[in-house]
Amino acid sequence: MRRHHLVIIAVVALALIGIALYAMRAQGVHETAARPDALAKLVAVDRPRRLPAAAFFDAKGERMSLASFNGHYVLLNLWATWCGPCVRELPALAKLQQAVPSLSIVAVSEGRENAADTERFLKSHGAGSLHVYTDPDHAFLAALGVVGLPLSVLMDEKGLEQARAEGPAEWDNPEAITYMRALAAGKNG
Repeated sequence: MRRHHLVIIAVVALALIGIALYAMRAQGVHETAARPDALAKLVAVDRPRRLPAAAFFDAKGERMSLASFNGHYVLLNLWATWCGPCVRELPALAKLQQAVPSLSIVAVSEGRENAADTERFLKSHGAGSLHVYTDPDHAFLAALGVVGLPLSVLMDEKGLEQARAEGPAEWDNPEAITYMRALAAGKNG
């Protein structure tokens, strides 16, 4: 009878050890802070990949590409003046940019407005600190197959897509800022 109890205890102990080891394996050894609830819409991609090439323009009308941001974490945000959720999200992106200057916020207007109109719009909606980027040809919409705005894509310093948020996110939430600051500094895995 005693031996039977020892066998049961040993089986239970092995099962608990197995569960603990599985949980440890699922959590990276060097992983730091978990993504906060405020960024629940920011979903990691299965396989990091380079985004399709798409040209856009800065405030001076200079043609740009995402490759010019290599070496930095980038949050690409596609928005439009006619998109209510986009407009409500713009001030949060501006606050994130101010709080985490090492993160490049590339908020690209997908509307038909020119750079001057886009700049006025950003200023009038509490997002004047964002750089002016426009995509009058809708190159990003076509290249990414976008069906709704806003769309945000987080890219690492190598230019690879790491996560994507469809719809607005709470970019200015204190926990989100802390997470993005650590990410841009290379401390989040």
